[in-house]
Amino acid sequence: MANNPADHPPGNSVAEGNHEGDFGVAMVDLRTLMELRSTEAVNKIRDTYGDVQGICRRLKTSPIEGLSGNPVDLEKRHTAYGQNFIPPKKPKTFLQLVWEALQDVTLIILEIAAIISLGLSFYHPPGGDSEACGASSGGVEDEGEAQAGWIEGAAILFSVIIVVLVTAFNDWSKEKQFRGLQSRIEQEQKFTVIRKGQVIQIPVAEIVVGDIAQIKYGDLLPADGILIQGNDLKIDESSLTGESDQVRKSMEKDPMLLSGTHVMEGSGRMVVSAVGLNSQTGIIFTLLGASENDEEKKVKKSKT
Repeated sequence: MANNPADHPPGNSVAEGNHEGDFGVAMVDLRTLMELRSTEAVNKIRDTYGDVQGICRRLKTSPIEGLSGNPVDLEKRHTAYGQNFIPPKKPKTFLQLVWEALQDVTLIILEIAAIISLGLSFYHPPGGDSEACGASSGGVEDEGEAQAGWIEGAAILFSVIIVVLVTAFNDWSKEKQFRGLQSRIEQEQKFTVIRKGQVIQIPVAEIVVGDIAQIKYGDLLPADGILIQGNDLKIDESSLTGESDQVRKSMEKDPMLLSGTHVMEGSGRMVVSAVGLNSQTGIIFTLLGASENDEEKKVKKSKT
């Protein structure tokens, strides 16, 4: 059952119920809240939670000291709100890469030419044998060339196969290297949070809902959050919204901070409100993956 903000006394220390029971706000409510912007978001926070401090109390965290870092509490947050990890797109198989390589227009033309060449080499027009009987001795050479005519078409097909296999193997190798590099970057990337009143850096994947994160110029936000303190904060949200103008963030006008956006000016602190697939970036990735699957299903249906 959701807890009322008034049930948790405000203060600078982590609430005693930090490791017990359910949290005072559901994931679906936080996702809905993070979809709002500007005045609409401010009004929603005020009407539903009182203020940002009320959200912190419901998430059983302290705006000053952050989370306790207790493993049991962190595990509960993982269970309730998910982990800060977006599963990578399923890699293409080698056969899929071969099929994509075969779609090259030049290779398609060569394939058609090879098939035509092979077809003509094995085609013998009616009456060709009787005409060959009256031919001179030079006809023996022509007959030999005709019998070897399939070699040209086979050579073209063989060349196409080699090109396709090499292209597919190169693409497969590059994708494997890219995924390895991406995995290593994700493991090594760290972000600054406050736990037990101490400013520490933790791997991005270990950030949980309720963490108090410190943000500054140059940071790429690893999760969605709500601003609890800011100093001339400007965010580049073009990666999500497509708008090139920097957005000024403040608790009074627009406190919503989105994962995948860049801090261009200022600094501040935010309470993490959504991570992984539940963040705005994760939702977009999920929708893109669903649309791609729908397109693949449509293509398969059209072929059947």
